[in-house]
Amino acid sequence: MKTLIQRKSLADEVASKLQKQVLSGHYKLHDKLPIEPELMKTFGVGRSTIREAVKILVNSGLLRVQQGVGTFVENIRIQTDPIEQRFKRADFKELDEVRQLLEMKIAEKAAINRTEKDINQIRIHLLARKEAAESDLLENCIAADVNFHISIAEASQNEILTDLYKTVSIHLTNWFHSIYADTSAFRHTQQLHEQLLKDIIACNPKKAWNTAAKIIGHVSQ
Repeated sequence: MKTLIQRKSLADEVASKLQKQVLSGHYKLHDKLPIEPELMKTFGVGRSTIREAVKILVNSGLLRVQQGVGTFVENIRIQTDPIEQRFKRADFKELDEVRQLLEMKIAEKAAINRTEKDINQIRIHLLARKEAAESDLLENCIAADVNFHISIAEASQNEILTDLYKTVSIHLTNWFHSIYADTSAFRHTQQLHEQLLKDIIACNPKKAWNTAAKIIGHVSQ
């Protein structure tokens, strides 16, 4: 029976219907999907739409394409919960663990890939952090601290790491407001932040990693 597609986004609609078939058990794990002409007939769409729909489901982890063989069900469960929602549900311990991993990695990558423009941006936020901490301006200090680390993420030249850190930073800001009553903790770690910038300027990824680890209270061995 032909399934007619009414929406403008044909590929998304076909992907949604294929996904439902997989999740409902119509196709089992490792089953091979029908060939393209059969899918075209089933959904009443062209070859390019079928290929785009399959690509969408491959990117989601639901399907796997084996060149010259066919398309197979790779997973019968799919993560439909956006990462932003997962961060909202995460407790502070989980959030801090993600923060630790990201901050050490972006520091390491920044020391390898940073540009002079990146250094200038990091330095601006570091100075703002110091001034806000010394003036006990907590909100400004938190903002400067978060922007300091975001600028390091951008210096890593890895867009995925940067996007992840920016998402985490939204929740880190809320967390910092809930655990800090003043800027004393920021004053105590200012020297470490300055050392991190020096490590990045020196293009020393190992030292940058270790300094970032010290900043977050997780010293690498």
